[in-house]
Amino acid sequence: MSMEDRPQVALVTGAVGGIGSATVRQLVARGYNVVAEDISAAVNALESDTIAVLQGDVADSSTAARAVELSVARFGRLDVLVNNAARFLRKPTEETTDEDWDGLMATNLRGPFVHTRAALPALAATKGAIVNVTSIAGLIGQPGVTAYAATKGAIAQLTRQLAVEHAPRGIRVNAVAPGAVDTAFTTAFPRRSGLDPEAAREAMLASYPLGRVSSADEVAEAICFLASPAARAITGAVLPVDGGYTAR
Repeated sequence: MSMEDRPQVALVTGAVGGIGSATVRQLVARGYNVVAEDISAAVNALESDTIAVLQGDVADSSTAARAVELSVARFGRLDVLVNNAARFLRKPTEETTDEDWDGLMATNLRGPFVHTRAALPALAATKGAIVNVTSIAGLIGQPGVTAYAATKGAIAQLTRQLAVEHAPRGIRVNAVAPGAVDTAFTTAFPRRSGLDPEAAREAMLASYPLGRVSSADEVAEAICFLASPAARAITGAVLPVDGGYTAR
C-alpha cells in the first residue's frame, strides 16, 4: 500500500487524561490511526487495531524517538503530532521549589520540544501538522500558577516560532489554549483546597462570559480541526477554547 493510500496517523501525548483521551477517540472516529503515548500504564488498555500504545516519560528524548518509530513501523507514516501531555501546579511563587520548576519545565516544555524534533522528518514527508496544547494561563496573568504559566507561555511562543521556521517544509503548527475544562481534576480541586465545591464552581462559571467551561470533547474538536485539511490556511495560531474568558 502506498503512503497516499494509508489512513492518516496521529501521535498524541498524554493520551490517558481527559483532553488526551477525547482527542484519541475523535481522531479514530475521523479515520485516523493513532499512536497513544502516556507515562501511565493505563495507556496499554487503549491498544487496538487502530491504536498503538507507548508507555514512557514525555520529557525523555528516547520516548519521543520510539513514538515516531512506532508510528512509521506500525502504520507507515506520521501526519499529526498532538503535544498534549502536561502537569499542573498551583503554588505561590515563593513556595515553588527548584524541583517544582524543573519538573514542570521537563514535562510541559521539554516534552513538546523533543517530540517535535523527533517528528519533523516524518511530518515533512507528509506535509503534516502539529497541534500544541497550551492554556489561557500562558496568555494572561493569573495568581498562584507562576511555574505552570511560564511553561504554557513558552509553548505559545514555541508554536509561533515553529510555524514560521517549518512552513517552507509544508508543516503547519498551531495551538489550542483551553480555559478551565470540565474534567475530574477541575471537580476535585475545590475539595483538595478546602473550598466549598458548589460555591467554588459558581464563582468559576461567573468568570466566563458564556457561563460555562469547556468539555474535554470540545477542546478535542478544536485540536482535530487544527490538525485537519480544513485548517490548511492556518499556521502560527493560538486558539483560545475558553468560553470568552480572555476576551473580557
